[in-house]
Amino acid sequence: MKIYLVGGAIRDALLGIPVKDKDWLVVGSSSAELLRLGFLQVGKDFPVFLHPKTREEYALARTERKNGPGYRGFTVHTDQRVTLEEDLARRDLTVNAMAVPQEVAVDAAGEIKWDKALKNLIDPFGGQEDLANRQLRHVTSAFAEDPIRILRTARFAAQFEGFQVSNDTLEFMQTMVRTGEVTSLVSERVWQELAKGLMTKTPSRMVEVLHACGAWEHLLPELPISTTWTQIIDHSAQLNLPLASRWVSAVVAHEILLQNPPDFWTNVADRLRWPKEINDLIILCIRERTSIQKSHAMNAEQLVSFFERCDALRKPTRFKQMLEIQKCIFNHQGCIPPTTIPMLLKGLDLVVKVSSHDISQQALFEGKTGPEIGFMVRQAREEALRNFHH
Repeated sequence: MKIYLVGGAIRDALLGIPVKDKDWLVVGSSSAELLRLGFLQVGKDFPVFLHPKTREEYALARTERKNGPGYRGFTVHTDQRVTLEEDLARRDLTVNAMAVPQEVAVDAAGEIKWDKALKNLIDPFGGQEDLANRQLRHVTSAFAEDPIRILRTARFAAQFEGFQVSNDTLEFMQTMVRTGEVTSLVSERVWQELAKGLMTKTPSRMVEVLHACGAWEHLLPELPISTTWTQIIDHSAQLNLPLASRWVSAVVAHEILLQNPPDFWTNVADRLRWPKEINDLIILCIRERTSIQKSHAMNAEQLVSFFERCDALRKPTRFKQMLEIQKCIFNHQGCIPPTTIPMLLKGLDLVVKVSSHDISQQALFEGKTGPEIGFMVRQAREEALRNFHH
């Protein structure tokens, strides 16, 4: 049995990027042997095990044979005779198909010594040279058999600055789209890869690659690409917005022009299975975009109604996230004054500070009824904003 460090850890180390996850490949062993050694099997489609102490993933060397459409259409073969090079050959890109023997990489304390490890690099497909040339290139023609590789390649193009997809790999991706492989992708996998790409510094690169191979129009025909739109999604990344805000910014930026019916994005969300809270935020942003643009002209009563309609007192974090998204879009397009968002945040803070509990207690002491108490709370909130306005 021989063990190798493989994949993204080596790629990132060569790029000078901090290594987060380590994947290990076991050659010349079996499931039975690893289980005897105390490993815990977790893989369903192929044998993956957790180390009994470190809990890092160890996978048996395997080969794959295409037997149906989609990323699940494979027969997986694990055998003690499967070689390291055979396992590396089934991987997607050359930059992910490098290995280092564990015995030269890891010291007695279990730490990886990268200087020594990279001097013993096993690189049968030229991944190190492709890294130097900032090129994403497929390992073998088997790349075209797994449609998820279209999304992964596009995501890597966004993740690693200055990297280009090689012409022959792009041709494979275009062929996969033409033959319908991309339509067999499971919605959850599509969303997972899109989410990872959105969290890069330049998510527009992912979109550009998907558009170049024709996949974007199949996966998200509801979001046609434009220069302004890609600028906005990159702007959301520059502002370091969280995932939900970046995606909602992308959707709402289009919706300003498209004016779709209210249930339109709910249907898209059901298809791609993105989280419900994201769809709720999309609906809120679309519904309230005009109100935000006109909020400077609102009086105290209208502002309180606006906060209540947005459920801002119960969900202030979501409300602030909505303003963050509108700021990303509207400031980029110059549609709202720069003082609008700070004004709304200050107004909400003043309304939140009005203690409905204290007012209720005093009102109950005075014998007031429920509707009367609600009216008193509402008046106090309006008064706080009235003083703020004037």
